[in-house]
Amino acid sequence: MDRPISQTEQNRTRNRGYLKYLLLAAILVAGFFGVRHLLRGEVSTNEILTATVQRGDIEETIAATGQVVPAFEEQINAPVATQIREVLLTNGATVERGDKILELNPEFIRLEADGRRDQLELRRNNITKLKLEFDKQITELDYDHQILTLRIGELETALADAERLNKIGGATAEDVERARLALEIARLESAKLDNELTFRRAVVGSDRRNLELELAMDQKQLAQLDRKLRQTTVTAPRAGVLTWVNENIGRQVQEGEALARIADLSRFRIEGAVSDRYDQRLSVGMPARVRINSKSLDGTVSAILPEVTDNTVRFIVEIGEEGRELLKPNLRVDIALVVGHKSDVLVVDNGPAFTGGKRQEVFVVRGAEAVRVPVEVGLSSRDRVEIANGIQEGDRVIVSSVEAFKHRERVALN
Repeated sequence: MDRPISQTEQNRTRNRGYLKYLLLAAILVAGFFGVRHLLRGEVSTNEILTATVQRGDIEETIAATGQVVPAFEEQINAPVATQIREVLLTNGATVERGDKILELNPEFIRLEADGRRDQLELRRNNITKLKLEFDKQITELDYDHQILTLRIGELETALADAERLNKIGGATAEDVERARLALEIARLESAKLDNELTFRRAVVGSDRRNLELELAMDQKQLAQLDRKLRQTTVTAPRAGVLTWVNENIGRQVQEGEALARIADLSRFRIEGAVSDRYDQRLSVGMPARVRINSKSLDGTVSAILPEVTDNTVRFIVEIGEEGRELLKPNLRVDIALVVGHKSDVLVVDNGPAFTGGKRQEVFVVRGAEAVRVPVEVGLSSRDRVEIANGIQEGDRVIVSSVEAFKHRERVALN
């Protein structure tokens, strides 16, 4: 048998329903405000940096690094393989042309020069001896030729006598033929001797020239050794400053090894380096901006070195007269290579908010909040970025890092 539900029980059931709806409504409201907070967020104006979009000029640049080096530096190399005996001047010393820097051990080269001098004297003696032998051979051949000439005259007379006797019956035809044959043989021998004499004279002249050339070569080698012997006293080839000296006394150095470097510190240039992916964009004559501390100096790329080392391309930047007093040896500098230029375009200060893409999103200040806006970026440099479209002149853009709220549509500024 059913019993009627009491009024109290009905009120309790109704209140539970109301409570469910209230909890659901609270959850929905909390979710709404949570999503809104997630999408909106807040950031302090002290934590961000903004810049105003304005019209101006911009240069597209490639970032590079560089080092200040002397415009001229000469390296002094060891003339021979020897030892360092004494160091007379050290790094940083100012030198004039002819000042002594190092003393090398001269004994090695002196022994070689003395040996070459003895060899040269022996060659002179050999040349003199050979000349006498050649002269003797030519003289003997000449005497043989004179004797053979007289012999031919005698044979010609004998032939004439045999022919005359043959006519009067005092000699036979065989005697005449024998005399004619003897004369013909003598004439052939004379021709052979003439040829031998001509050949010998030509050979003597050629051999003599060869020996004289060998002698001249030995004299040049000896003169070179004497010059190297003098160079064991290492002197400055020009005025300047010693930027490096090999101070290892007693150390064995090889011929051609560096001993010292002299630089002209009145003029400098900058050796720059940039990634090889920009190789095709580099060119001689392109402008370069060199930043030293807070100052920027105008320069020009004067040369591009042909080799690629460690994925970098090296180049030379020449600086104008203005600002040269800021250049110091081995000073590290930042270089901006100018590869493009535009005038009267929308620009804004560069900062971490710009990540390098052509299309990206930035936060533009609208009243008390910053709104995410897609923009197209044009040229960019170390200091400025071109805004091709998306925002207008006078807009304020957050240029500091937006990593903390980059996924939000907008953020409140407080």
